[in-house]
Amino acid sequence: MMTKKIDDIFKNTSVIPILSINSLADSISIAKTLMNGGLNVLEVTLRTDYGLQAIKELKSSIPELIIGAGTVTTPDQFESAIKAGADFIVSPGHTRELLKVASEGNIPTIPGVSTPGEAMLAMDFGFNRLKLFPAETIGGVNFLRAINGPFPELKFCATGGITIDNASQYLSLSNVFCVGGSWLTPNKLVELEKWKDIELLAIEASNL
Repeated sequence: MMTKKIDDIFKNTSVIPILSINSLADSISIAKTLMNGGLNVLEVTLRTDYGLQAIKELKSSIPELIIGAGTVTTPDQFESAIKAGADFIVSPGHTRELLKVASEGNIPTIPGVSTPGEAMLAMDFGFNRLKLFPAETIGGVNFLRAINGPFPELKFCATGGITIDNASQYLSLSNVFCVGGSWLTPNKLVELEKWKDIELLAIEASNL
């Protein structure tokens, strides 16, 4: 059931913008711009104090958005993200406690892994859609090719060092269902409110 929910979320998208948002104005403008560019699945990280509020306000203002809560590292954050209205949860890594909470709930969750052992633990809790992080640092495409042999049932969302220049290499792999990155919303473009430039980046990504 968990796998189907995640597959349904990503069936029409293969690139997920990863956003660290600091203001309401930014969150609405960025989200609308990315949607105009063809991307309606977003990950809002909890790296900023505004993360949870951004999820709540975006879901209220643009209900057609599919929003994941990212950088979820504790059961408390997991529960807070659900209350904020997140459609799915993404973690950069995992603990047994976090896996237990996620496996007992109904919200789609993509636990983070960076080793075969971590992948095996996630599988023990019923997860086979995982986040590979930090992808480029730990071997990237070559790592994913190698891990496909012993774990053919696993599929990954690769993040960490992904750019428009290497995203297609990841997406060409059979065990990658999406890539995520912050290259779609460069800080400089957001600060200067260059929404058309961001929209063009989104269009480029949506065509991968």
